[in-house]
Amino acid sequence: MIKLSSSALKKITDAAVQAYPHECCGLLAGRRYSDASSSVSCVVPSSNVAAGKTHDSFEVDPQVRFDLMRKLDDAGSGEEIIGHYHSHPNHPAQPSARDLAMAYEPDLIWVIVAVRDGQATETTAHVLEADGSQFQQIPLSILDNPSSKESDTP
Repeated sequence: MIKLSSSALKKITDAAVQAYPHECCGLLAGRRYSDASSSVSCVVPSSNVAAGKTHDSFEVDPQVRFDLMRKLDDAGSGEEIIGHYHSHPNHPAQPSARDLAMAYEPDLIWVIVAVRDGQATETTAHVLEADGSQFQQIPLSILDNPSSKESDTP
C-alpha cells in the first residue's frame, strides 16, 4: 500500500492535466515500512525529458533526481525516493508495455494518472513483480490529514 495526502494527489493530478496531451512526471519521496507499506511526504515535479514523443513516454530529468537525492541525504531524515508518477493521456491508468520495458528499478512504486480529454479520470499505484515480468497494482490510500510534512522539498 502507498499512502498519499489528498493535497499530494491533487498536485500530481493537476500536473497531469496541465501536461495533457503529453505525459507529466515526477518523483515521490517518503518512507517504506516493514509491513510493505509506504507513505509519501514529498512530491517533486520534473520536466519530461524523454527523447521523442512525450505523449506516450516519460523520463524524469536526472538533475531533479540528483538534487532530490542530495536533499534527502543532507536532511538525514531517513526518507528516500520511493517512487515516481506519470500520466497516461487518453489511456488507462495501467502500466503500458513501454512502462514495463523502462522499469529499471524494481523497488520503485509507479503512480499513474489517466487523463482523458484533459480531465484526470483515475489514479492507480503499481509495483514491479519480483521476476520483472509484469506490474502488480497496489492499494492507494488517500489521507485527508497527512501525518507527516508534505511539500515540494524534503
